[in-house]
Amino acid sequence: MADFSRLVDVKAMAKTIINKHDKLDVLINNAGVFKVAEPSTKEGLDLRFVVNTFAPYLLTQRLLPLLGNFGRVINLSSAAQSPIDLKALAGQVKLSDEMSAYAQSKLALTMWSRHIALLLNDRGPMIVAINPGSLLASKMVKEVFGVDGKDINIGADIIIRAALSDEFSTASGKYFDNDAGQFASPHADALDYLKQEEVVRVIEEVLAELVPHRQGL
Repeated sequence: MADFSRLVDVKAMAKTIINKHDKLDVLINNAGVFKVAEPSTKEGLDLRFVVNTFAPYLLTQRLLPLLGNFGRVINLSSAAQSPIDLKALAGQVKLSDEMSAYAQSKLALTMWSRHIALLLNDRGPMIVAINPGSLLASKMVKEVFGVDGKDINIGADIIIRAALSDEFSTASGKYFDNDAGQFASPHADALDYLKQEEVVRVIEEVLAELVPHRQGL
């Protein structure tokens, strides 16, 4: 267990997993936040970026050796995706709009998913970003939108398919939109390699400062 708003906790959890196991079949990065009482961490970062973007990036990187060439990484993205303010990602400016912060954090997750998948190619696990379905009956949806939401099993079922089915065996670098029930194009920025590089560069710079001496790709 780890508090994903504290990157040192994520690092410690990864170390515990590595010490206890020599292989992982699947890593599902599902944790996410939208509405928070205090949007800034003590380091000055936006909490939505920390939990939704930085923490899963750090955890995935640390666990890559255990996932090998045949494991799978499933990143829970969202239909909400919007262009990323790199200064906000780096904690240099504040985002006042909750939806914008959430949507940017989910696009950043989608972008690094594709970037690492392309970078590793066949030297690493299958990495896919998934929109599990809009307005599902999660705690987040109830708090933010005030509705009960659709059957949560819609999201659970697609995660299971991504983890186990042959359908996703060659899905690395792709985006699956469960609202449409098919692989689809994410926000255009996620398909721009140079923009992917910029996002990953900022993520790496922040992590190098906050969680030094990490194992790289």
